[in-house]
Amino acid sequence: MTRRIYLVAGEPSGDRLGAALMEGIATVGGCTEFVGVGGPEMEARGLDSIFNYSELSVMGIAEVVPRLPRLLRLIKMTAKSAADSGADALVTIDSPDFCLKVARRVKESELEIPVVHYVCPSLWAWRPGRAAAIAKSVDHILALLPFEQEFLGEKGIPSTFVGHPAVSVPEVPDERIAALRDELGIARERPLLAVLPGSRRSEINVLEPIFRKAVQKFLRHSPEYFVIVPAAPAMAGLLASRIGAWPPGVHLLTPDGHRAAEVENRKRTALYAADIALAASGTVVLELALADTPMVAAYDMKRFSRMVVASMLRVETVNLINLVAEGRVVPELLGNQCTPDKICARLIRIAENESERSVQRESFRIALERLGRGQENPGLRAARAVLDVIRQNRPAGNQTQEQGRPD
Repeated sequence: MTRRIYLVAGEPSGDRLGAALMEGIATVGGCTEFVGVGGPEMEARGLDSIFNYSELSVMGIAEVVPRLPRLLRLIKMTAKSAADSGADALVTIDSPDFCLKVARRVKESELEIPVVHYVCPSLWAWRPGRAAAIAKSVDHILALLPFEQEFLGEKGIPSTFVGHPAVSVPEVPDERIAALRDELGIARERPLLAVLPGSRRSEINVLEPIFRKAVQKFLRHSPEYFVIVPAAPAMAGLLASRIGAWPPGVHLLTPDGHRAAEVENRKRTALYAADIALAASGTVVLELALADTPMVAAYDMKRFSRMVVASMLRVETVNLINLVAEGRVVPELLGNQCTPDKICARLIRIAENESERSVQRESFRIALERLGRGQENPGLRAARAVLDVIRQNRPAGNQTQEQGRPD
């Protein structure tokens, strides 16, 4: 009998996690059917998504409100689809504002289906009171950060630390870096700045104008730099419509003419090729750390959303490198600190100061080791954890068949 797992991912980072989980389950769990919501990477591995997941790529209270009726309909539709699917488990991936509402509805249907949420919501950073509601909505959480398992245990939520998927990505060879430079006409000795203004429309709407002005100022000070902006496939059109306002010497790396896997490889190659980077705080800071590329991280949202989040935030940094390495080495400009002048000043500082770049790189090493670099692939660890939850929740009469599957 084929196992069936219902997956829900709502953004590119969740799509990548879901794809790695699917590969892991296929490797250690045998024949499995996947249904639900996901993006191109999950679809490439056999998922038939019930709607285009890019509809969920919104961030911040002010950004969500205009689309709330549609989001509520999607939550209801997805929960019903999951409940009617006959799945052995529901695995929701990141996007907690959407996924945990789906999980809660499925739990309220009183179906005997285990619910696993992949990526611990940032309870340790803000709104820890959410833990009680989350405990009623999910049976298990797969944690990416090493300190989250202890935190969740204190809240009575079962969890498994599976490691961060970014640490398992292979290094980019020098010849690919050289090939990209040749393709873009960048001389080997010319320094390169990578700019990453986010993977969600709401992020780009806020951060792109700020990052553009910061880069304009930086290039006036350091005109020798070539600037590359790797575009997430779903946001390439939006960025392409705005790149004309950027100064000369800026190149938008688009997915045009490239398959999904090659688009991701080109982005990673650009991060490895870069001497320094400016990035929206998020998963991309880990990708830059793996590339050993010193960075400035920045983030802002619409004024009302910023005020609400700031009133609830319980940590001084949201940068994953700083959090895991337990320091403030990577400069991070949040909220009203996220201005073109402040960003430009920090970019100039790391561009001109080798000791600052060296300190960042040591922080990268510490953080990546704690996140599981050199250990078993996180996708496999996550797969084993999901399969364990399914086994533990199977009726006694079905245990033998499940245990007989290849590990």
